[in-house]
Amino acid sequence: MTKTQQSTKNSKNTASEQWTDEERAAMKERAKEVKASARRGTKADKAAQDEAAVLAKIAEMQDSDRVMAERIHAVVGASAPELAPKLWYGMPAYARDGKVVCFFQSAQKFNARYATFGFNDTAHLDEDTMWPTAFALTRLTAADETRIGELVARAVK
Repeated sequence: MTKTQQSTKNSKNTASEQWTDEERAAMKERAKEVKASARRGTKADKAAQDEAAVLAKIAEMQDSDRVMAERIHAVVGASAPELAPKLWYGMPAYARDGKVVCFFQSAQKFNARYATFGFNDTAHLDEDTMWPTAFALTRLTAADETRIGELVARAVK
């Protein structure tokens, strides 16, 4: 066997070890989401199905994450009603024109010690040369909800 063949063989063996079980599960969830969004139906039907899927995913979360996700869902809806709820890698996310602007990731998703609320590059949050794109959440206060609402509103301007 040549060195190139050995290298290729070795990389194939380690490629499956590069992803955690949680990451592989997230990729499988994303594939299901893409397949589900390709189904035929009216735009309103798809929007209702996406919202129901987000609410079902939130309902599955552990208590502390579920409470935060419910509040974030309400805050995002009130701050930027033009964002459409949808699942994104098995997480509640909010998109404009099909592109995810912000998302909530429960702590249990990747066995993390905190939940995350984050923004993708489609969010217009640019400040100088550096700005945060994700926030760790252990709980939500009224001040946190206000800040998230302001950030979401700014993200869609």
